[in-house]
Amino acid sequence: MAIAGIPEVIHDFNMYNRGSKLVGVSGEVAMPDLEAITAEISGAGILGTYETPVAGHYGTIEQEIPFRVADQDYFSLISPSSAVELMLRGAIQMKDPLTGAVRYIGMRVVYRGTCKKIALGTVKQAGAMDSSITIETTYLLIEMDGKSKFELDKLNGVFKVNGVDLLAGVRKLT
Repeated sequence: MAIAGIPEVIHDFNMYNRGSKLVGVSGEVAMPDLEAITAEISGAGILGTYETPVAGHYGTIEQEIPFRVADQDYFSLISPSSAVELMLRGAIQMKDPLTGAVRYIGMRVVYRGTCKKIALGTVKQAGAMDSSITIETTYLLIEMDGKSKFELDKLNGVFKVNGVDLLAGVRKLT
């Protein structure tokens, strides 16, 4: 199978709040870490113990969104009584290994959750405030080149990897 391209860099990205572009987001957004909930397995026929991940079950997923300054867009996201739905859209620069030509593929990340941390930052003359909000993420979708790569919906029992619904069998049984 031929290599579709060598991923090089995120060429550019923007963040959106329910379709409206957020202008004050800083130049870097760290993606969240996901840690599977595990169960310790032991018993007859097993030497010792081991941990196994429980499919689709993840601990808390925190997504920090940094802002240069706490502005109107910032304050539109901090109400703990409303859901936040953010979308990060980016362009990944790819290199064709055969021709050396550069092309771009889309990346889309959707976060849904509730603001759980407000960091107002610092006030300094001629400086950025480095404000941020942190969202407790209950829905996460990652698409590359228009194809779903990862989808986790904690509230609706959905867990898909590479477009495959890994919990379809569980939902049929429960």
